[in-house]
Amino acid sequence: MSLSENLFENNRQWAEKIKQEDPDFFRRLSAQQSPEILWIGCSDSRVPANQLLELAPGEVFVHRNIANVVVHTDLNCLSVIQYAVEVLKVKHIIVCGHYGCGGVRAALEPSEHGLIDNWLRHIKDVYRFHQETLASCPDHDAKVDRMCELNVVEQVANVCHTTIVQNAWKAGQPLSVHGWVYSIEDGILKDLAVGVSGPEDLPDIHRVV
Repeated sequence: MSLSENLFENNRQWAEKIKQEDPDFFRRLSAQQSPEILWIGCSDSRVPANQLLELAPGEVFVHRNIANVVVHTDLNCLSVIQYAVEVLKVKHIIVCGHYGCGGVRAALEPSEHGLIDNWLRHIKDVYRFHQETLASCPDHDAKVDRMCELNVVEQVANVCHTTIVQNAWKAGQPLSVHGWVYSIEDGILKDLAVGVSGPEDLPDIHRVV
């Protein structure tokens, strides 16, 4: 059996299993999309949002890229945030990184990786902001993991600094932004306690409302 044949067969079996458990599932799913969560995560295949949250299709709107970065010039990411906030009216935006992230690790290496180096420069900036903190890490692996956390904190701030999110707060829309990190080794999520629920939690320089 070819790869495509195998994947289509997997899909058929999955759909049949869902319909056996809940005959109206796909009818309801096709009628509307009303997730309360926007997940901004890493492209790493080992960090699937729905599965690790144990939520069904339709319950999480997802954007993924290398090292879960939110850049103010990335129209792809910003478009996802805008649609999630303004159309879907999500109540939570979760930026989730993961320990041992290959993108973060590559950003800490003094070597060339090709086109991706232009993307990793955003993570190098996070390193530049926190050099003293990272210098105290006992070894390189610990430094990578701490960088994974600091990168999430930075991207939470970047989400909150967008006019999309701040305009939602201005309009009185309930919206909270969270920073989490995931351990692939044990499957457990960690809350980094950097949640933001309104402009009052932001420094004045970044407020636009």
